Amino acid sequence: MTQDSEDGDLIAEAPKIPVPDDVAEAIRTLIRWAGDDPTREGLLDTPKRVARAWKEYCGGYGEDPAHHLTRTFEEVGGYDNVVLLKDIPFQSHCEHHMAPIIGKASIAYLPSDRVVGISKLARVLQGYARRLQVQERLTAQVADCIWAHLKPQGVAVVIEASHACMTARGVRTPGVGMTTSRVLGCFRDDQRSRREVMGLMGY
Repeated sequence: MTQDSEDGDLIAEAPKIPVPDDVAEAIRTLIRWAGDDPTREGLLDTPKRVARAWKEYCGGYGEDPAHHLTRTFEEVGGYDNVVLLKDIPFQSHCEHHMAPIIGKASIAYLPSDRVVGISKLARVLQGYARRLQVQERLTAQVADCIWAHLKPQGVAVVIEASHACMTARGVRTPGVGMTTSRVLGCFRDDQRSRREVMGLMGY
């Protein structure tokens, strides 16, 4: 049994998904090309493990992140200030080398007349992150989704991440991070609002 992250209920573990033969063989080919023997004991089950792992890494293709924003709340006691979720961890993979992108995001919006459960902001991020990505597009997708479906007065998204395609290969510069941002509505048009939200985020 495992715990469902949505409501805390215990649910049965999902059965392992079948791995097509051509997918497993493709991974064996990669192992051979890298210089190892896919028939040795330690690698016998690796092709299926890798295939299932990639189905999980790219699980975002099977969902519409906007779905998480369909249930909103209007009774907020007159609250009309910034809603901010800081330092949300995420993992993605770059579409150029399929190497990990590991980072954190801060997501803020200024409601118009409704709010959404804060966990849903993280779910929107994860829905887009669990795809082959570039950080710039990921940042824009999260901001644009919230802007389009919550219709707030403003949206701000800032993402900081480390890219293994740069830190573990190529130029090999560990410790380097990349920061991207997208601001919409009042956070773009009004400098005071922009400074406020960026200050709350720690920038």
